[in-house]
Amino acid sequence: MVDEKLVDHLARLSRLKFTPEEKIAMQNDMGQMIAFVEKLNELDTTGVEPLRHMTPHTNAWRNDEVSGSVSRASAFQNATNHNAEFFKVPKVIHREP
Repeated sequence: MVDEKLVDHLARLSRLKFTPEEKIAMQNDMGQMIAFVEKLNELDTTGVEPLRHMTPHTNAWRNDEVSGSVSRASAFQNATNHNAEFFKVPKVIHREP
């Protein structure tokens, strides 16, 4: 059962904030998704081998070859913030107290 407590817990884990209306919509959407997955339990899968890959190809490796790349000047051409060597980006990881 998807209740408000579960939505709040998942929102906290994913660092999302929902309005009361969005919480209700999330509860409904998650409930529908769970109902769909539970419907799959009704299928008879006797004798059906589990899939390991979606294609018959496994470990389709490519050769590790050196190829051309862009110069540092070209890479920085459209960068809004950089120094002589690196792109500068805003801090995206914050430590919770």
